[in-house]
Amino acid sequence: MGAQAKRLRPQWGMNLILIVISATVILPFLLLIITSFTDENSIIRNGYSFIPERLSLKAYSYLFRDASTIVHAYGISILVTLVGTFVSLLLITLLAYPISRKDLPYRNAMAFYVFLTMLFNGGLVPTYMVYTQLFDIKNTIFALLVPYLLLNGFYVLLVRTFFATSIPAAIIESAYIDGAGEFRIFYGIILPLSLPILATIGLFQMIAYWNDWFNSLIFITDSKLFSLQYLLNKLLLDIQFLAVANQSGSTQMVADLPKESVRMAMAVIGTVPLLIAYPFLQKYFIKGLTVGAVKG
Repeated sequence: MGAQAKRLRPQWGMNLILIVISATVILPFLLLIITSFTDENSIIRNGYSFIPERLSLKAYSYLFRDASTIVHAYGISILVTLVGTFVSLLLITLLAYPISRKDLPYRNAMAFYVFLTMLFNGGLVPTYMVYTQLFDIKNTIFALLVPYLLLNGFYVLLVRTFFATSIPAAIIESAYIDGAGEFRIFYGIILPLSLPILATIGLFQMIAYWNDWFNSLIFITDSKLFSLQYLLNKLLLDIQFLAVANQSGSTQMVADLPKESVRMAMAVIGTVPLLIAYPFLQKYFIKGLTVGAVKG
């Protein structure tokens, strides 16, 4: 009995550490949600609190005063996230797989070119001119899909490392002997064995597309194509502008505007879809990240 108790002590210590770490992650988000439902005057008087003095839905009623705009922006963000993540994964794997094969000529030169894109870029003005004048994607859905997000050199090298170190060459050779072609090997063998790294990169890309507001700021002027994050950012800037105007005494229209709570409500609205999707990808995310990175 005493020996069993000694074995359990390290486990209890580790569990305590994990509980503390989990609390440091969960409690701030819980405070975020509670604050979004807290009355603005209570926040001004007492600051942020887990037990609010008075609850209020004013922040959400302000954000959803034009619910159709928020819902439409949600739809744009969901569409861009789903399509962008799928196409991005397809392009990343189609580039990473060839340069992971040792029998491909000049594969090291191609890998170095991919690495070079991580160090240099053309800058904002040339990028804007290329996409708007050469490709003419301004005020189109492609402006939210292609620039900066569609293909990432770091992810290409990460997937290439996974292909090269985690998939035995004997499997590919056996498929060749059985008469399988390159595309059959890629879609039928390589991709099913690569679910951990694909889920990892897919989660990274999904977060990048969902949180993107910069492409909307640069390439979109049509309000029908505003993404959710850009719309929320625009609303926040409007609130800040009205607050400054109110302090200068030029207007009284924002005296009761929920400035602090609406910030928290924006964060809640923007993060809920990711919180829903993450548990389904967590197992693959952890495995893919450790295998693809540590072995590289």
